[in-house]
Amino acid sequence: MTTLRTLTLGLKGRLFAASLTLAGTLGAVAGAQAQDLKEVNFSEAVHNLGYINLYVGMHAGIFEKHGLDMNVSAAGGDTQTFAAVLGGSADFAIGDATMAVMSREAGGPGMVVGTVVQRAHYFGVSKNLDTITDPKDFKGLTIVTSPEPNTNYSVAKKMIEEAGLKVGEDVTILQVNPGTEIGAMLAGQADMAIAYQPSVASAVDQGAKVVFDFASFVGPFCNTGIMVLPETIENDPEMVQSLVSAFEEASKLTYSDPDYAKEVARMEFPDLPAEVVNAAIDAQLEYKIPAEGVIVERDQWDNLMAMQLYLGNIKGTVPFEEVIDNSFAEKAAMESDG
Repeated sequence: MTTLRTLTLGLKGRLFAASLTLAGTLGAVAGAQAQDLKEVNFSEAVHNLGYINLYVGMHAGIFEKHGLDMNVSAAGGDTQTFAAVLGGSADFAIGDATMAVMSREAGGPGMVVGTVVQRAHYFGVSKNLDTITDPKDFKGLTIVTSPEPNTNYSVAKKMIEEAGLKVGEDVTILQVNPGTEIGAMLAGQADMAIAYQPSVASAVDQGAKVVFDFASFVGPFCNTGIMVLPETIENDPEMVQSLVSAFEEASKLTYSDPDYAKEVARMEFPDLPAEVVNAAIDAQLEYKIPAEGVIVERDQWDNLMAMQLYLGNIKGTVPFEEVIDNSFAEKAAMESDG
């Protein structure tokens, strides 16, 4: 005689078998989809919330939607990230786009196909200073930045010198590994750290405050570009278009859904308190630091080049049209608007 227990166990067994079959089917579909994706090795200069568009695109599945399987790694600085492209370990890099210009002037390759950060995404943070509105008030201070030629060093040096001050005499710049600027300031080694998010919000949470706003002072500025080799553009224009189109879509989503951007940011920086990460995203969007669109705007680029020419990092011999390929970004923007 069949008991209720036997029927129940039989039903459970069939349900379990069915679930395994379904899981296997879904796994096979997922595997097939993964095989259809183009693997992209992608290098970011430093893991930070200036690149929130990248992280939003990854978490929202936008890169996969455009057929890309992103393999992202942090290089540790602007020079290192472009070196990854030159060395072939990365298909694309995001960082100071001046690196592509420096390469071209030295007879090497390098193109920029999009903007990721459209303002100087640095803030002056201090435990003991009052708000500063004029760089002349940097006199007598020790400030901490990433090493030359990283962008926060370059922006600070130009600003100091244009204020009539001399680095090493009127102002001391302490150079530390990218991402550790806040720690040096909190430890008392400097009066002010020039850092990016979420380190800035973390410092504020620890009793420091923002005393200088570089984004507003500098204005439109191609702080971070998408760099790639000309041969990659020639050999695989579909991959380049897919990546640029994904960034365009991710940029739009970042601004249209700040709550989702915060959710992504919290996942990217799980060791920080949620309120710190949320405050960092609020500041990023308030000052319009992440690119609102991927096209490299002429005013943003001209400000970057003027700074680098002033500092002597470039000779200014590479015209905009020779290092910027906006064709992919323009197509992406047109498709996005359409």
